[in-house]
Amino acid sequence: MSVIIYHNPRCSKSRQALSLLHEKNIDTDIVEYLKSPPTVSELKDILLKLGYKPRQLLRKNEQIYKDLELGSDGKTDDDLVNAMVDNPILIERPIIISGDQVTIGRPPESILDIL
Repeated sequence: MSVIIYHNPRCSKSRQALSLLHEKNIDTDIVEYLKSPPTVSELKDILLKLGYKPRQLLRKNEQIYKDLELGSDGKTDDDLVNAMVDNPILIERPIIISGDQVTIGRPPESILDIL
């Protein structure tokens, strides 16, 4: 089995999730999403598999969230997806993909549910 992790090495939860995958000897493709953000299509697919609306995947405490006024009711789902692709720091992490299943590794142990 191989999984994909959208990983930020500066995030403790992301590091814990990656460590857990390694402990379980899971082949892992690591995507440092701040350097290689998902495309609009990839992010929409992730959202669909999570059953999330874009606003649920946004990191609302990031300064760019406030700067872009993403909390505004006037922002469409497409606006939010484009903002996350253009500013990947806005994407909640870590995201773990195993086949057709996707989860957010918060807490890191939650990734075991899709393995």
